[in-house]
Amino acid sequence: VQLQASGGGLVQAGGSLRLSCAASMGAFSTYVMGWFRQAPGKEREFVGAVSRSRHTYYGDSVKGRFTISRDNNKSTVYLQMNSLEPEDTAVYSCAASRTSILSEYHRERSYNFWGQGTLVTVSS
Repeated sequence: VQLQASGGGLVQAGGSLRLSCAASMGAFSTYVMGWFRQAPGKEREFVGAVSRSRHTYYGDSVKGRFTISRDNNKSTVYLQMNSLEPEDTAVYSCAASRTSILSEYHRERSYNFWGQGTLVTVSS
């Protein structure tokens, strides 16, 4: 199983970026797909997740600004990030989970596979 995140870069505050995570795995549609981020000197943080039925869930710090979607035909999950703030600067990683427990979507331990991450830098 491989997860490859891409699309990171440098953007000014208020700008937008779209991250992609391409998965090389069987039965992609059966996995919950999540995004996490880790800023320098901080713990990894849940950004959001999309379920098998395409329901989406977000961390409080990104609600209303970020949108997660998935394309099962392409085995890809996306993270559209709008109204970016310097506090959004982090390495963003995607992950895949077999869990069926909604209350576990935000927990790192629920995810079975992880990608390497892509760096997003937001300048003020």
